[in-house]
Amino acid sequence: MFGSLDWSTLQQLWWLIVAVVGSLFVFLTFVQGGQTLILTLPGTEDEKTLMVNSLGRKWELTFTTLVLFGGAFYASFPLFYASSFGGAYWVWIAILFTFIIQAVSYEYRKKPNNFLGKKTYEVFMFVNGSVGILLIGAAIGTFFTGSNFTLNEYNLVKWTHPLRGLEAAFSLFNLSFGLFLVFLARTLGALYLANNLAHESLVARLKNSSFNNLLCALPFLLYVLISLVLMDGYAVNPADGTVTMEANKYLNNLLQMPLNLILLLAGLVLVVLGVVINRFTASVRGIWPSGLGTVLTCLAVFFLAGYNNTSFYPSKVDLGSSLTIYNASSSHYTLTAMSYVALLVPFVLAYITWVWRQMDSKKLTVEELAADKKSY
Repeated sequence: MFGSLDWSTLQQLWWLIVAVVGSLFVFLTFVQGGQTLILTLPGTEDEKTLMVNSLGRKWELTFTTLVLFGGAFYASFPLFYASSFGGAYWVWIAILFTFIIQAVSYEYRKKPNNFLGKKTYEVFMFVNGSVGILLIGAAIGTFFTGSNFTLNEYNLVKWTHPLRGLEAAFSLFNLSFGLFLVFLARTLGALYLANNLAHESLVARLKNSSFNNLLCALPFLLYVLISLVLMDGYAVNPADGTVTMEANKYLNNLLQMPLNLILLLAGLVLVVLGVVINRFTASVRGIWPSGLGTVLTCLAVFFLAGYNNTSFYPSKVDLGSSLTIYNASSSHYTLTAMSYVALLVPFVLAYITWVWRQMDSKKLTVEELAADKKSY
């Protein structure tokens, strides 16, 4: 089946697969967003414990999806993996460190003789949900603003900035993208917790929080969208693979890929719809339209960065080193073999969905946690 596909089709297929995994990861950052609410939103220790345990049942999914995202990139576009992870290693080390302290925090927050205290681990969770997501957003922003690397004839990467990727966070566009993801994660976190907890007063505060965080996200979203339609982009000549600057490249991509424009607009509308449902009705199921909207919006961003003859990882110091889905991919044989393995993904997703439904079949209560000696 896949063996009959030409190389370029497989490359586009695997960019789609990477985009799907990355978009699912962004949705699952509701865990990180919820963690940033723990320090301020709960009014009692019982409420805080409810929030921590609700998020604690899902934190491994986010971490696993992040690892899967990195693995998918490594297998399908190894030159990107080598260039970004091998050159911009400080930003990736910082991101991974925030996820390490997250895992430790859930396991040790309530352990006997915890010499650091619960508050320290709650701060660690906040760092993961704020700094970690901010840096991920800044890294994704470089898909559009470019990075400081060069490649020689042997594809050996040389990073030209001493901060090794951390400099991405000092770009206004990248920083705005990162802050948008932080507030989006907080919005999704509040929506998820409101849907998962049986605590009337806390749920009421969570419903308000989702709306307030969406309002905080909107200025950064508007700046990112306006910048995208106005900025020059990195266009690829399909004849010889050379990369040049093109005025309004990403606006052109949206106009030349109208389905992607529809995807982007539909995703943003669904995110807002979910928040409005939670804030202005008695329903607490806004996480589902907002979650779907998040996935659709992120897919549109990935498509904007990689399709329509666009460099998805441009070098702003050497255009010739810029990476595309064509010059950064694995061989035809490798992509074909991995495509057969990818057929198992729907079964894995089905299993995750089933487990999720079993865990969330009834809302979490204070009484349930009081009876659970293994709660976080």
